[in-house]
Amino acid sequence: MRRKDRAVADPSEIREILDRADACRIGFAVRDVPYVVAMNFGYRWTDRLTLFFHCAREGRKLRMMEENPNVCFQMDIDRKLKTGEQPCGWGMHYRSLFGTGMLSRIVSPAERIDGLRRILEHYGFAGKGAFDESILEATDVLKLVVDDFSAKKNTG
Repeated sequence: MRRKDRAVADPSEIREILDRADACRIGFAVRDVPYVVAMNFGYRWTDRLTLFFHCAREGRKLRMMEENPNVCFQMDIDRKLKTGEQPCGWGMHYRSLFGTGMLSRIVSPAERIDGLRRILEHYGFAGKGAFDESILEATDVLKLVVDDFSAKKNTG
């Protein structure tokens, strides 16, 4: 990271970014064609960070994932415009997390349900109800096993 003064290393601050972010942007690249999509997500962070997503069973992101499962991701919180008297006094306050990893479909029914529950919990669902089978059949659950990530902030 070029700006070491903006690096976030504290795991509790990184977890706060994960907990408060309302979308995760995933970047795909296939044959020199980039594509970025914002998705709802959940996560598990034990020995490594894994992000979970859900989507329809067909579409551009799935075709791109099948051709190149190596993706990047980005999420941010606390975005606030900083203004100033001079052009160089303007900027943006933020805290962000970004990285790379391998995106894949989850096949196991138990893992799919775990991924969906993590997404729901991320947005505040605390219930225990069963998933509708017809919806499960129409939904893909994806996991992004993160290889590398960094967090940074500009809060001053």
